[in-house]
Amino acid sequence: MNNFGVSDSNLVSHYKSGNEEAFEELVSRHKSRVFTTIYLIVKDKYVAEDLLQDTFIKVVKTIKSGRYNEEGKFLPWILRIAHNLAIDYFRKDKRYPTIVMEDGSKVFNTLEFAEDSIESLQIKSDTNALLKKLVQELPETQKEVLIMRHYMQMSFQDIAEATDVSINTALGRMRYALINLRKKMQNSTIAYDNTFYRK
Repeated sequence: MNNFGVSDSNLVSHYKSGNEEAFEELVSRHKSRVFTTIYLIVKDKYVAEDLLQDTFIKVVKTIKSGRYNEEGKFLPWILRIAHNLAIDYFRKDKRYPTIVMEDGSKVFNTLEFAEDSIESLQIKSDTNALLKKLVQELPETQKEVLIMRHYMQMSFQDIAEATDVSINTALGRMRYALINLRKKMQNSTIAYDNTFYRK
């Protein structure tokens, strides 16, 4: 099906009417951009390929269920699905990131426990659990940039491209995320390892 002059919206309409070739054209038209969006976040070709498949599966399910309503905005819509699936891939991971606060102190330090006392281990464990909870309470844009920066070790340039904002906006979101995290930790009634906050 040669649909170079046909809009995405028309292709979606054709697909809704049962034309499978219309969807094949949509995949052909956008898979490279979708893959790049995912790869930029996960930095693993095989994971990106899996998530690419998951993205188009979700697109098919959404369109066929009649829930697709992004008329004229197919590409931004599918890129957001891809982006969210890539972020979810990391959120489901059991590891903890190392989050460096504005003063240079590190919040997560889960790997070097071997010589710690039982009490110290418990405090660090509680700190990790608390921080993971508090990260989830951050505004979505702040949580997203924090996870990308400290969990996925993405550069601010990559973060800006992946979230479609300027580098200054990404930096600002990161700064507010750290400020909010610090306030939440300091206001918590749960004991935590306050050496993470030494200046």
